[in-house]
Amino acid sequence: MCNPPISNMNFPPPASVLGFLAACAGTFVAAAAALVAWFIRKPRIARAMALLVAAGAVVYFSFLFGLSLVSHDSVLNRGQEKYFCEIDCHLAYSVVEVKTESAALTTRYFVTLRTRFDETTISSRRPKDATLTPNPRILRLIDPSAREYSPAAVHGTPLDTPLKPTDSYTTQLEFDLPKGTAAFRLLVTTKGSEQHLMIGDENSLLHKKTYFAL
Repeated sequence: MCNPPISNMNFPPPASVLGFLAACAGTFVAAAAALVAWFIRKPRIARAMALLVAAGAVVYFSFLFGLSLVSHDSVLNRGQEKYFCEIDCHLAYSVVEVKTESAALTTRYFVTLRTRFDETTISSRRPKDATLTPNPRILRLIDPSAREYSPAAVHGTPLDTPLKPTDSYTTQLEFDLPKGTAAFRLLVTTKGSEQHLMIGDENSLLHKKTYFAL
């Protein structure tokens, strides 16, 4: 529905989803046909189906790796939004505040993340009171040595809280880092193994990521 300037995709999301589903369905049908042909002693048909599966895999993974290789890391400044596209790109995330507290052995970071349902991305036919539940997210704080830290606690509105168009809420992420370690970037990305095989998704193989600067 929209073309956000910065998102978790560098390929049209509907095409990515349809391509993934078509690849899965095509592989299953062709593999099943090859097995049937083999058992009924039609080796020529079985080989043709196997070659079809192989050719489809080559085409699909060429697109997958090609989009990954042309991707690049992006770093968003305070307040800049990163859109998440499943099929449509409705949800935008931004870091709105960062605070720190020093303790004897750790430095505690409090990162306030805003989640917003961008009403300009929906169709005029979509009910304005229909809610959208965000997909599970992976949250990682990254230091200059590329070490990653998961949240020690999450405060405020949970990140899986449904939103209606125009709704937004904030969630405070608490991270504990070893004393003397500085936070560098925050990574917010989608949780799900299928994302690794989605063309253009930042979680796909070798794909670069979009981070938030702290």
